[in-house]
Amino acid sequence: MDNLLRLTDKGLYCEAGDFYIDPIRSVERAIITHGHSDHARYGSRNYLSHRLTIPVLLSRLGSNASYHGMEYGERLLVNGVSISLHPAGHIPGSAQVRIEKNGEIWVVTGDYKIQPDNISTSFEIVRCSVLISECTFGLPIFQWTKQSVIAEQINHWWRRNAAKGVTSVLLCYSLGKAQRILAMLDENIGPIMAHGATFTVTELLREHGVSLPRLELVTGRSSLERFRSAMILAPASALGTPWMKKFEPYEFASASGWMTLRGVRKRLGCDQAFILSDHVDWPGLQSVVQAISPERLYFTHGYTSQAAKWFCEQGFNAKEFHDLKISDREK
Repeated sequence: MDNLLRLTDKGLYCEAGDFYIDPIRSVERAIITHGHSDHARYGSRNYLSHRLTIPVLLSRLGSNASYHGMEYGERLLVNGVSISLHPAGHIPGSAQVRIEKNGEIWVVTGDYKIQPDNISTSFEIVRCSVLISECTFGLPIFQWTKQSVIAEQINHWWRRNAAKGVTSVLLCYSLGKAQRILAMLDENIGPIMAHGATFTVTELLREHGVSLPRLELVTGRSSLERFRSAMILAPASALGTPWMKKFEPYEFASASGWMTLRGVRKRLGCDQAFILSDHVDWPGLQSVVQAISPERLYFTHGYTSQAAKWFCEQGFNAKEFHDLKISDREK
């Protein structure tokens, strides 16, 4: 079996189709799995992604490039290579990339989760010869609680704070996590408000068809009294800034898979921690690999060596992502 994809100094490259997937440097043609900045980088000339990711790319990367949006399952033929995008369940518009040539099929998952979140198209099992899977949380310690339980925890914390006249500030990614949490909140408790970065991307997704509850922008004219019963959604970068002072007295929480780790919670110093991730957990990773049963398996992002070792012990031909790197002869 030839390498339909290989790792270069610009990222994951398909020579037959002459395109890159989530390149780390500027390239001519880039397929983007989703709009987070560690996957969608500035500087390429042509971008292809799911149609819902296009407005996010335009907003973050600017208009000095060409953008092409696809629907899930739509096929595009490039130099004899068939390309299609399939739901990753990570955030709205996130996609796995399936490429096929001469009957050989490779799938790059990008970031994904198998737990439904009520705002993203649910993850799809895509059969393939070679699977390149993320394993950000690829250790047995990472096992997610049902979303409904986390929603109860968040709303209980907010309700308790509102009763005391204390503002609730919840730190979370502006793209994906914030909208997921917004859809989980009980609007009867109080107003739901947001930092500018969170508000902007939420309204962008709403404009392009993602159904979400109402969200208010925090401005200099916002009522201080209104803050007392409010839930404020903000990126982690807001912590410790003058912007946060306007909410005093407040409690702040973080929503992340990393809240599983006691040391991370302690360093952050948050009043409350919610274990909520948009990445696949350890049982989910196992179920996906077992369902696909690929001939070759590569792990990227996270605990790659541990995951590769464990899956090798289960009989899979598993390796770390860097094993796809081009040789010195090919450079």
